Formats: sequence, C-alpha cells, structure tokens
Amino acid sequence: MTLLDLVPAGPAPAPASLVRDLHPLVSAEAAAEAAASVTGAAIEPADLEQAVWLRLLERLAGEGPPADPARWVREAVRGEARRARRTARRERPYRDDTAADPAGCPERLALGADERRALRAAVDRLPGRCARLMSAMLAPSDPTYREIAGKLGMSQGSLGPIRSRCLGCLRRMLAAEVAAPELRGKER
Repeated sequence: MTLLDLVPAGPAPAPASLVRDLHPLVSAEAAAEAAASVTGAAIEPADLEQAVWLRLLERLAGEGPPADPARWVREAVRGEARRARRTARRERPYRDDTAADPAGCPERLALGADERRALRAAVDRLPGRCARLMSAMLAPSDPTYREIAGKLGMSQGSLGPIRSRCLGCLRRMLAAEVAAPELRGKER
C-alpha cells in the first residue's frame, strides 16, 4: 500500500493532489540519489521515498504545503540521503562476546582429541608400509608428497595408489571396531 492508495479519487483536497503530483518527482529523485551514493553506504530508493513522504506528511500537518514543492522534494531527498549515509557510517555490526565459540568449547576439544588418539592407534595397527605412510601423511607439519616419498624411500607416483589401499584397509578396520547402529522401526 502506498500513499497514492490512500488518496481518495475525485476532486482532491490540496494535500491529496500534492501527493499525486509529487509522486513521480519523489520517485525519480530518490532513485537518482540512491544511484549516486554507490561510493558510500548503500541506500535503497524505496527507503528514501518513504522518509521523504513521512517528512511531507509531518510538514503538511504542521506548517502546511511547501511554497515550492519541487525544490522542497529535492532538498528533502538529499537531506534524507545524507542522514542515511551518516547513519550507515556510524553503525557497527553487533558482536556478542558473551557467546562462546562452539568449536572451542571444552567438550568438543576433548572429543576431538579422543578421536585423534583413536585414529592414531588405528594407524599404528595397519599392516606393512601403510602404518608408516599414513603416519607421515598425518604429520602436523603437513608434508608434501615429494617430502613423504623422500622420507619413506618410495617413488612419488606410487604414493597415491598405496595411500588409497591403506585408507581402504583403515576403513575396514575401523568399521569392524565400531558397533553398527541398531535398526529402527520394523525389521524385514
């Protein structure tokens, strides 16, 4: 619903005809001012229009219609755009320091450490070269394939296929150790 929807049809009193007459000018000025403010804070043309219409209604209730409506609209739009830019420059995002970081909570840290210990224990039980390769890949220094190949005395090209086989072995080992979830609902 807009101000024009509230203006009765037919012979119009002075404020209603003023609203009807100024609508295209207010829309054009608000769009132009919003487009001109691209370098600063983003201003929506509809927000500018709404603020200007509110100022006009307040003026009509107090002082009456402006003597030069077109000039008044231009000044009102520019004034509202300046106010909106000033407000946007002063606004800062709200930061709630009281909310704890869920990733840093003690429970998650303990669970993460427990999971890493279980993974390291499973890697140590892998057969053959897999234990050495997976330990090297899980190193905190995050080595490259070239560094791992040099450390283990393997060709760099064979690391990928061996890693794939070792991960499959690790996956099967961990699947056998972890209890399967119970069935829910009807059994078939």
